[in-house]
Parts: sequence; C-alpha cells; structure tokens
Amino acid sequence: MKKIVLFFYIKIALLIYALIGSLLFIFQDRLLFHPEAINQDSSYQFNQPYQESVIPLDATTKFHVVHFTVPDSIRKGVVLYFHGNRKNIGHYAQFAKNFTRNNYEVWMIDYPGFGKSIGALTEENLYEGALQLYMLAKLRFKPSQIIIYGKSIGTGVATQLASVRDCKQLILETPYYSMESLLSRYLFMYPLNKLMHFKFPSNEYIQKVTAPVTIFHGADDGVIAYSNAQKLTAHFKKVDEFITIPEGTHTNLNSFPAMQDKLNSMLRE
Repeated sequence: MKKIVLFFYIKIALLIYALIGSLLFIFQDRLLFHPEAINQDSSYQFNQPYQESVIPLDATTKFHVVHFTVPDSIRKGVVLYFHGNRKNIGHYAQFAKNFTRNNYEVWMIDYPGFGKSIGALTEENLYEGALQLYMLAKLRFKPSQIIIYGKSIGTGVATQLASVRDCKQLILETPYYSMESLLSRYLFMYPLNKLMHFKFPSNEYIQKVTAPVTIFHGADDGVIAYSNAQKLTAHFKKVDEFITIPEGTHTNLNSFPAMQDKLNSMLRE
C-alpha cells in the first residue's frame, strides 16, 4: 500500500514538473518581454531634436529607429542604444540626454513588437537588427566614434554586437552573465539550455570584445542579481571596469551622481 501511495505522489510530482516546464516553454517570451506597440503613423513628442528611420530586415520584420541628434559642428560620435524589455523607445528617450549633452548622437532601436517595429521577435533577429544599425552608423562614423550601450536585457544584444564589430566603448547597465545563469537560480531543475528561446550568452561574447568595457550595476538590484553580473569580471581585460552603485536598484542607476559623473568623464575623452 505504501508503495502505491508513493508511486501516486511521484506521478503527481512528475506531472506538475512537466506542466510547469511546458508552460515555461510556451509563455517564456511573454514573461521575458513586455512590449508596447504604437501606431505606425503616430508621432513622438520628444523635447529634444530627433529623426526617425526604418531598418527592413526582411519582408515582415522592420526595426524602427529614433536618432537623437546634435549639431554637426560639435558632434563627437554616436551611441547605439539597446534598451530593456519594457514598453518602447518612448520610455527610454529620457536617457538620451546622458549622451547628447556630451555631443554624441543617440540611435535607439525598438525590437519587433515594441513601438513601431514589427516582425518576429527572435534572438537571431535582434542580433541581425543590431548589426544593421551598426552598418548604418558606419556610413557616417568611424568605429572609434561608435559607442555601444546596452541596458538590462539589451546588454546581451549590445555585447554580441561588440564581439563582432569594432567600437570605441561597450557600456553595460545592469547586465547578466547569461540568461541561463540568471534563470537557473529559480529553475535549476529544468534543462534551461534546451527550453529557452533566448539564451543571450553574454559571458561568451564578452570574451571576444576588444573595446574597453564598463559595467554599471546596483548592489540592490532585485531583477538581475549583483552577483550574477559580477561574474562577468572573470572575463575582463585590464582596461575594463565594474562600477558598483551601493544603493542602486535595477531601475534607478541614472539618478546617482556616481553613474552620471563616470559617464561624463568617459564621454569627454
């Protein structure tokens, strides 16, 4: 009798395990990304000069880009900005001033399903869209004038791009070691490498980045653990830096003078 009861509970546990794994596989994209689409012919109301463009990847996938501009006479270069997993460019436009005030243009790209971008949201498409953005920038700027910037989930895209193309600097705000390492803290019992649609192995890509790398991370980050990001330092070059914001969380790093001062210092060089 005890064996029958034990077998019953094991069967139930396996069913629950399989159900949760199936739901994770099916709904992971919705858990990972929280886009906000807007009408294609709508207008942004940014309080700084900007232009818009579209990068067609194929017949169904198009990346929308907002270029926050500075006058030609003072322009030093361009920042290719890969934002986080929420809303669209309108949510992140406020951060463009970190760079335009230092005479750098900022080119922000929306991922498929975000803002005016359309098409398939896949890891491969994100990498290809980032590459096309870089190639567009290279028509006007030298690699020594191009800064690649990633925020949160965008750090994976930014690191991959910097691993295959030259740039002046790679700057990562609240990055992760890899998506697998980030989720394994909670879902260690699953074969995440096989289940996950988005792997973003930043730990592998950062080893191929030849440009200087600067990381900003808050010690109180409740989304991407500080310890997870800190693991990236194992692959640092001598010139790379990890800037800790002691009271920083996942969303408030820009409010700290330590980050603003460091950005200003880097962009003045």
